[in-house]
Amino acid sequence: MSSSTFRKIDVDQYSENNFKEEDVDSGVSGTTGPDENEVLSLLSQGKSYEALINVLRAAPLGCKNQIIKDNARNLTQKVLLSIKSNQMDDCLTQLSNEQRDLLDVLMKYIYRGFEIPTEGSSSHLLLWHEKVYNIGGAGCIVRAFSDSKRA
Repeated sequence: MSSSTFRKIDVDQYSENNFKEEDVDSGVSGTTGPDENEVLSLLSQGKSYEALINVLRAAPLGCKNQIIKDNARNLTQKVLLSIKSNQMDDCLTQLSNEQRDLLDVLMKYIYRGFEIPTEGSSSHLLLWHEKVYNIGGAGCIVRAFSDSKRA
């Protein structure tokens, strides 16, 4: 066992000073964010569930451009605030049946809304949080906080 041939790994490459965050592929869907005109059109037609699905699917989670992320957050918050409290359960039931992974994205946007509140948004977002938590459980919150791709 006096051989040192097994010591071929350069441990200095794992230093915190050399850490580089993984680059996200440019082909990731949603890097440009949701189409604002389409979402606003859906909202004006009363299709709030479709608007919610649209903004969640097109969320620029892997995007580095803060302007795109802020625009997506503002649009998502507008959609969330436009859905009345008596419509939330219907939207979330459909969402949990079809796209369970989008609940995590929704939870990320709820917390982003808490970070940057608008007039009267906090109480509405608290209702959303409660209802998403009832469906997604604590795991939804943990995944929202632990994912490196922020909304």
